[in-house]
Amino acid sequence: MSDISLPSQVALTARPEDRIGHLLAGRIELTGILGVGAYGVVYTAVDIYTHIPYAVKALSRVGLDSRQRRFQEREIALHHRASAHPNVVNLVKIISDIDCTYVIIEYCPEGDLFTNITEHGNFVGNDILAKRVFLQLLDAVEYCHSLGIYHRDLKPENILVTDNGTQVKLADFGLATTEPITSDFGCGSTFYMSPECQQSPSRGSACYASAPNDIWSLGVILVNLTCGRNPWKRASQSDSTFRAFLKDPGFLRTILPLSAELDLILRRIFEINPAKRITIPELRYRIHHCSRFTTNSPLDSPPLSETNSSPNISVTDMFQLPPQVYNGQVPIPASLRNNNHGYSSRSSSNSSAGTPITPSVADEYAPLSFQYKNAWSPFDGVKYIVAQPPALPQSIQAC
Repeated sequence: MSDISLPSQVALTARPEDRIGHLLAGRIELTGILGVGAYGVVYTAVDIYTHIPYAVKALSRVGLDSRQRRFQEREIALHHRASAHPNVVNLVKIISDIDCTYVIIEYCPEGDLFTNITEHGNFVGNDILAKRVFLQLLDAVEYCHSLGIYHRDLKPENILVTDNGTQVKLADFGLATTEPITSDFGCGSTFYMSPECQQSPSRGSACYASAPNDIWSLGVILVNLTCGRNPWKRASQSDSTFRAFLKDPGFLRTILPLSAELDLILRRIFEINPAKRITIPELRYRIHHCSRFTTNSPLDSPPLSETNSSPNISVTDMFQLPPQVYNGQVPIPASLRNNNHGYSSRSSSNSSAGTPITPSVADEYAPLSFQYKNAWSPFDGVKYIVAQPPALPQSIQAC
């Protein structure tokens, strides 16, 4: 890894607040703390020459073994590869120091989607706006999938809102993988995991497909956007609401104010068999042509709440990730084609049904946004310092 040295007084500080006031790359001043989590600290920052605000993720390097370092590098590399898309937050600069890797990112003061739904009351009841941002999210996820990147932690806390609520950007690639078939069960946040992601390998398959798991998460986010609620606490037989849905697919309309059109869309998303689950192209088509999302029915479903994440994921080797340039053309792999149709730590608690909607604790990975540039010049560009890994294998062996 090619590192950029920082002033010695920045290194090995005992407390996160000790870094406030320090300069990175001779011009980015750390001005405050946005959030503290298990993997590091997120700071507010400003370019002292241009006065442009930034956020800075300080990812700790102290006490990490080789596996954890690869995990950290993989997150940065996969995010960099995906950040060419306008609906994925963009990397600006990566700086390595003795005790931290600093990821400098564009600051998004409007926060994440969770806060915009629960605290600001945006999107719910506004079909035009909800449709607009959900279609953007579909574009971002589809682009990631076309690159062979599967997010595995899609949730409102990891989606940032900009431009007065009219644009969203996908963030936090900490649990992302390049494995289309994975055995990382329980990876992500409980409200948003698909049923196949939650099952024990001893009780079912030894692996599951990553892309349909992301699509299931998108369905829960769609309910969040349109109803301000969760359809269930978890898609498991242990959840009474989910069991009722399995018994009667029309059950969601009895607890959520869903239009008949949206209900049919959700049934296609929440298809138990991942091989039959809706594809993103079909989902985009159906959302685009959905005339109305909700009615005025009462809400009896679990509230929209912060979720738990599981750190128990496997760390694969890093792959060579050259700079990406998004040109608006998203290549759709065969597995996604449908020829018949067009800032917080990762620990929290789930609320019980009937309790008020509670705000999210800030996530260390959000709200943030990023921009990547190529050449190194006086902060105009970026010196990409992620270690160059082995080339991507020609094929990934299925289980």
